[in-house]
Amino acid sequence: MPPARLPRPARLARLGLVVPAVLIVLTVLAGCSSAPDTAAHASANSPNSPNSVSSPSSSAAAGAPSPGAPAAEQSAPPAEVAIPSIGITSSLMELGLNADGTVEVPPAEKGMTAGWYTGGAVPGDVGAAVIIGHNDTHLGKAVFHDLRKIVKGAEITVTDDQGEAAHFTVTGKESVSKTAFPTAKVYGPTGDRALRLITCDGDFDAQGHPVNNLIVYATLN
Repeated sequence: MPPARLPRPARLARLGLVVPAVLIVLTVLAGCSSAPDTAAHASANSPNSPNSVSSPSSSAAAGAPSPGAPAAEQSAPPAEVAIPSIGITSSLMELGLNADGTVEVPPAEKGMTAGWYTGGAVPGDVGAAVIIGHNDTHLGKAVFHDLRKIVKGAEITVTDDQGEAAHFTVTGKESVSKTAFPTAKVYGPTGDRALRLITCDGDFDAQGHPVNNLIVYATLN
């Protein structure tokens, strides 16, 4: 069963200059799963699962309107992401938060489907839009397995459920330890129309879980 749908985020154009006083930085385990040959596989929504993603739990840190902010026009949610240069095309499911405040990721059985985090911006709006996908699951290679091959200048297209396409250009990428995930940089407020793609990366630990996250940064053309 797909994760519970959260309310679609409001258009963030009016929020580009809203900077929270405190941004909670937590360990992030994004779009991850055990290696295909690992014996034990944690539940995708378990607090201790390699498939859980921690993020700022406050509404301000997630880029949502602060209390009392006027309602803003809603944008159409994204339906598909495509990266032609590395042969990736995927429909997008909606991802919210687990009960423990970690960000949902697609379940392992939907490893070939990426997900849009509804607590961030709609791709193409002002703010940080975040798309998460698995690298591998216990079922094999997953949607973002080849994401590490992406290069600066590559194009990423996100199409909404009305058929409107937003075109982004990759500005950089980095592989970071999950114990030092740059939460503010990825999820924090920005005046750019930004896109971040996240998956797992790096070597495996003793339990067969990747120790790093790969983060791809892109901006709207």
